[in-house]
Amino acid sequence: MTAPIACGIHAVRVLLLRSPARVRRVLLAGGRDAGRLGEIRALAERAGVRVSAADDPLLDKLAEGVRHQGVVAEIVPRAGDPETQLEEALEAAAGPPLLLVLDGVQDPHNLGACLRSADAAGVAAVIVPKDRAAGLTPVVRKVAAGAAETVPLVAVVNLARTLRALKELGVWLIGTDDAAGRTLFDADLTGPVALVMGSEGEGLRRLTRDTCDHLVSIPMMGSVESLNVSVAAGVCLYEARRRRG
Repeated sequence: MTAPIACGIHAVRVLLLRSPARVRRVLLAGGRDAGRLGEIRALAERAGVRVSAADDPLLDKLAEGVRHQGVVAEIVPRAGDPETQLEEALEAAAGPPLLLVLDGVQDPHNLGACLRSADAAGVAAVIVPKDRAAGLTPVVRKVAAGAAETVPLVAVVNLARTLRALKELGVWLIGTDDAAGRTLFDADLTGPVALVMGSEGEGLRRLTRDTCDHLVSIPMMGSVESLNVSVAAGVCLYEARRRRG
C-alpha cells in the first residue's frame, strides 16, 4: 500500500516541526538544498527522519498534480479503527471537547481549509463519512498546511450512528441550516459540542439534520444567501472558542 504523502514546503515544514514522528521519509529534489529546502533537510535530519534525493518526475507522480515545490514527505498512517480514533481524541481533549462534523464535503480545498480552521480553534477531531466525501488527498494535506497531521480526521462508515453515539456520550449536536429559526449566537456552545456542517450546495442530509439536537443559522447581513462551508466552519468554530474563553 502506498504511504500517504504531504507535499510543498510549508506543509512539510509544519509537519516536521509539529509531528516529526509521523514522517517516514522526506524526498527532496536533487541538487536543490539551498534556502527553504535546506531548512527542510535540516529539520528532517534533526528529527532523525530519513532524507532521499528524488527527481522531478518521481515527485510529480507522488504529488498527483499538486505543486510540490521540490519536497514530498511520506507519512505514517494513523493506527486504529475510526471508533478507537474518536475515543482517543475525546479522551485527549483539554476540557469539554469541541468537534467538527462535515456531512459529505467533497471539495478537497474545502476539507483542507476546514482542517486548518479546526486546528487553529482547538478542535479535538473532525468527523466525515467514509463514502461520498473528500478524503486525505495530497491537495487536502497541502491546503491544510500541516493541520491534517495535528487534527484527527475520523472517517466513519455510518455518520448517523456515530452522531447518535456522541449524543450518548453527552455531546450536543449543533447543526447549521440556512432556514433555522435560531442563530448561532443563540446556541449554547460552552459544553461538549459537535458543530455539524452540510456539504457544498446540498447542506445537511435529512437523517443528519434529524439527528442534531439543535439547528442554527449564521446571521447574514448582506445580499448573499450563504457562506462557503469552510468559511462557515471557521465562523462557527471561533464563536464556540470565544464562548469558551
